[in-house]
Amino acid sequence: MAWRNWAGNQRTDPLRTVVANSTADVVDAVKAAAVDGLRVKAIGSGHSFTAIGVPDGIALQVPSDERLVRVHGELVTVPAGMTLRRLNTLLWERGLALPNLGDIDAQTVAGAISTGTHGTGATFRGIAAQVRGLEMVLADGSVVMCSPAENAELFSAARVGLGALGVVVGVTLQTVPAFRLHAVERAVPLDGVLADLDEHVASNEHFEFYWFPHTAVAATKSNNRTEAAGPERGRVAEWVGDELVGNGAFEVVCRVGKLAPRLVPRLNGLVAGQFAASEYVHRSYEVFTSPRRVRFVEMEYAVPREAIREAFDGMRAAAERHARAVTFPVEVRFAAADDIPLSTASGRDSAYIAVHVYRGQPHEAYFGAVESALAGLGGRPHWGKLHTRTSADLRASYPEFDAFVSLRDRVDPERRFTNAYLERVLG
Repeated sequence: MAWRNWAGNQRTDPLRTVVANSTADVVDAVKAAAVDGLRVKAIGSGHSFTAIGVPDGIALQVPSDERLVRVHGELVTVPAGMTLRRLNTLLWERGLALPNLGDIDAQTVAGAISTGTHGTGATFRGIAAQVRGLEMVLADGSVVMCSPAENAELFSAARVGLGALGVVVGVTLQTVPAFRLHAVERAVPLDGVLADLDEHVASNEHFEFYWFPHTAVAATKSNNRTEAAGPERGRVAEWVGDELVGNGAFEVVCRVGKLAPRLVPRLNGLVAGQFAASEYVHRSYEVFTSPRRVRFVEMEYAVPREAIREAFDGMRAAAERHARAVTFPVEVRFAAADDIPLSTASGRDSAYIAVHVYRGQPHEAYFGAVESALAGLGGRPHWGKLHTRTSADLRASYPEFDAFVSLRDRVDPERRFTNAYLERVLG
């Protein structure tokens, strides 16, 4: 059965696909792969733009049955193949929530943590930092439980494990009591946002902004916890914001821009104001995430927090040279440091710059110029988003890189779980 990712830029024909309903099914699949001399790749929702999830032997769908969910106070154990979208609603029904999320919820839990998915907020860390335990199947077919107290080295690394250490089948997450967010979205002058950036980040729990190339406008998003009941975002406003403006009309803009690049600066100026013009209170996960139906490819880099202005200037210069036909905005977010070896925020507070290009449009020159500017500032590429880095230069970006590779060599000496992408980035 043919496999492709969401963006359509990664495709393959695995030799066979296995749908696992239990840990035992995963064990059987891994052991059978060893007998046949095949590699195994756990596949999630296909929302990585890189080839990190591309299966070239056995494509393995891990358990996702919500009947496997277990709640222990504010700790929740879930099957690795469950999507964040389903997890969010199940948690809310139990009076719980994840403290922070990225801007989409289509990923599986295992896929989200394994690639380092994050949201925004200067005092908040990525989803992987909320992991308190893992159940994994290793290359020899053994099942191990990992936590800070049990198989601690494996636990530490496997929280952002890139799928290289084993198959994650169960994840225990730290949650918080369910909460609502007060969202304020505004279109404001870009220069003002950059001048007051530290204040914006410090005075809001979750702050990010979008910049549409060739405009002087930033679309800002500020989300803060509240116990207030309103203002509510009605169904009509939600449909207009998410479906009409955020997807339907934007798809039209992208198509027009692809056909008539000379119109892009004018189109971007128009869209920037429409993207950010609302204020409402809603469930946390409904505010954090939005539907993404317009297909694109993306690259994202994490730079040290203090380098954000220089990084933005470098990205902006690259966009001026190479993004004349780009209708997609640049996204800027922030995250607190964590202690996960291959997390992009490992050991340092980070700022994230993400660039996007509409499907089917050339992106190599634009992404390459942005990558050159951000890598030179100590930037780390998101593992699930396009980049050209290899193990030779990534090693210098992560103090614990060699320790991770050494652990991989011990738990998967025959490279049962590798693929071409992992060979490139891990060696």
